[in-house]
Amino acid sequence: MPISPSSSAQAAREVVAQRLREVRKGAGLTVTDLAGRCGWHHAKTSRIENARTAPTATDIRLWCRACDASDQVDDLIAQSLHAESMYTEWRTQVRNGLKALQDSAVQFFHETQLFRVYSSSLVPGLLQTEGYAAGVLGLSASFRDLPVDDSPEAARARVDRSRVIHEPGHKFVFVVEEAALRYQVCDADAMAAQLGYLLTAGALPQVSLGIIPMAAQQRSQWPRETFHVYDDSLVSVELVSARVKIAQPSEIRLYLKAFEQLRSMAVYGAEAWALIVKAIDALH
Repeated sequence: MPISPSSSAQAAREVVAQRLREVRKGAGLTVTDLAGRCGWHHAKTSRIENARTAPTATDIRLWCRACDASDQVDDLIAQSLHAESMYTEWRTQVRNGLKALQDSAVQFFHETQLFRVYSSSLVPGLLQTEGYAAGVLGLSASFRDLPVDDSPEAARARVDRSRVIHEPGHKFVFVVEEAALRYQVCDADAMAAQLGYLLTAGALPQVSLGIIPMAAQQRSQWPRETFHVYDDSLVSVELVSARVKIAQPSEIRLYLKAFEQLRSMAVYGAEAWALIVKAIDALH
């Protein structure tokens, strides 16, 4: 049985609680000792360590200061915030329609300077044409049994949002598995237009487009879940039931490590264009 978002969030809270317990024990403090240094009742320490009470940022700062572990404050705070908001369930995100979901990220995109995107299954959203986007979003609307299918409007909003790719002050690094060029999520004409657009967009000076060949040998990473890294501050991972937002520095570093390994396996320029043209030829 798959783990529900709420269960996963609770598991994340328990990880934070365990780390705080280890910090206390590493400092040689009892529950009562730590409570005395922090100025609260010892029962609060127990509630936090048993994941019954989520610690605030102030609680974590006091805790680490009491244990002479101030170097762990930022990471623990980020992990705790992540545990409280790590899952934004799709049914909540799409209740106002798929177009509203596209519109919600516009300002954030304008504020981001460096986009890193790895996609194993689809052409990245920032590179999608309207026809391809309509196919992808139409499948999503059907799967989620939305009361109103506004995928055509959402596709136009996605393309409008993607105009950020032409604005100065941004850099885009895309790594796409070759298989993503072959999955026909729309009709052949729309698919051909999408692949043709990749040849154009991939040549923009602010864009780096790498394709990992299906025949790549000695892979250092197997195909991963699609993820986006925004600057060095946020990772977004899309699952079937939820979008996971990761802000914990140590986890972001892990995704960046994976991204660099995936990027190193990709081909670029003429070799990448050859794979795209091959996918276009396969449509006929």
